[in-house]
Amino acid sequence: MAKKSQFELHESRLGTTDDSGHRVFLFPEEVKGIWKTRREIFYWFLIFVYLVLPWIYIQGEQMILLNIPAREFSFFTYKFYAHNAPILIFVILGFLFFIGFITSIFGRVWCGWACPQTVFISSIFLKIEALIEGKPRARKKLAEAPWTTAKVIKKSLKWIAFLAVSLHISHTFLGYFVGTHHLLSVSFQNPAENFTLFTIMLLITTTVLLDFGWFREQFCIIACPYGRMQSVIMDENSLAILYDEKRGEPRRRPGMKPEEHGDCINCYACVKACPTGIDIRRGVQLECIACTNCIDACDDIMLKTNRPMGLIRYDTQSNIEGKGRHIFSIRNIGYLLVLIGLVIGFIYSLSLSQGITTTVLRGAGVPFTVSSPTTTRNHFHIVIEQSGDIVERNIEIAVQGIKEGSYELKIPRNPFVLKSNHERKIVFIVFNNEVLTNGSLKFNFIIKDLDTNEEIIKEAVLVGPVK
Repeated sequence: MAKKSQFELHESRLGTTDDSGHRVFLFPEEVKGIWKTRREIFYWFLIFVYLVLPWIYIQGEQMILLNIPAREFSFFTYKFYAHNAPILIFVILGFLFFIGFITSIFGRVWCGWACPQTVFISSIFLKIEALIEGKPRARKKLAEAPWTTAKVIKKSLKWIAFLAVSLHISHTFLGYFVGTHHLLSVSFQNPAENFTLFTIMLLITTTVLLDFGWFREQFCIIACPYGRMQSVIMDENSLAILYDEKRGEPRRRPGMKPEEHGDCINCYACVKACPTGIDIRRGVQLECIACTNCIDACDDIMLKTNRPMGLIRYDTQSNIEGKGRHIFSIRNIGYLLVLIGLVIGFIYSLSLSQGITTTVLRGAGVPFTVSSPTTTRNHFHIVIEQSGDIVERNIEIAVQGIKEGSYELKIPRNPFVLKSNHERKIVFIVFNNEVLTNGSLKFNFIIKDLDTNEEIIKEAVLVGPVK
């Protein structure tokens, strides 16, 4: 019986565990090829977008800001508030159905091409590791070697570099939620003055550092729910990275003549290059993140052995079995129709959210102030918010329902230009006590957009001494 290769994986055990169930740390071989080049270009594009977006400001507003404590959300020139919740529902459902639609057609393209874990580990963390500790075999040798001064120095340098990168990733992430200008200012302050923000930053940085620097493929295999979801969403017509058994089998074994085996020479290049430690020749597996490393590794071997490339390739199970590929199945059409409906609903809700909304609040403190024996003063706050597209608006505040000549409306700058998404106006109304009935009078504030002549009417109550 032929001796088993050291790279032959156990039939009933993960490639990342040993016989006793302990973790086996992976050191996947580096590969070169067209797919790796494509992925690296796309990865760096995503990293550039991630790092730059929160620093772009339009009309004084951060282009993308998810201010959860204030319940304000900015997206390009659009502004949304808590009362725009229906739009958020369309966005969340749309994202879920979009992922379902994309996965049912293109498989785990998210995992291999856009997942932050894959992008940052492949583009930054592994490169730092290679720069300090060397190529995969050198890293494995270092990991297995006893602790020496040289090993301590290399490991320390690596984790210091990991920490620096993790801090930058985490600060950028937090900038999407608290604002980059605010985050930049508090970064130079005493952490005790912003303890909550500092604690959140510490937790995010620790999570990124441990996940990207140490946990790595274990997250994909153990913690990420997307791998489990794929078994429900994908089918035989979904695109996946597959091994062509018709071409490859039987695999070459010692003593076989060239005409006796298929194109697979059993070199295990695909296994050695896999970042999650699987053998793609065993079919679609939960651990596969569709990173294309095995494609490039196998294509390189095919070129060296004068065989056609594509023994491992992007394809569908149906197509490999000779049944052809059917993209638009009933389920995919269903996903698409629901997605189109959600997009239409989003656009419709967005059109309804355009314009301004107003809230009238009574000033804090006493309900009224006696100005003279015959007059009283009431204090109000009028909060004006712009939803949707933020534009400059000429706004005028007036009142309706109080006897003409019996009151004075005191507002700083009225009319005024609403330039931002939010403005609070302090309003005082001084009125004759004779307008009151039993110490109160209902009236209306009129908030008018002078450019469109649109009016918002808000009811309020004057209060004063009871005669």
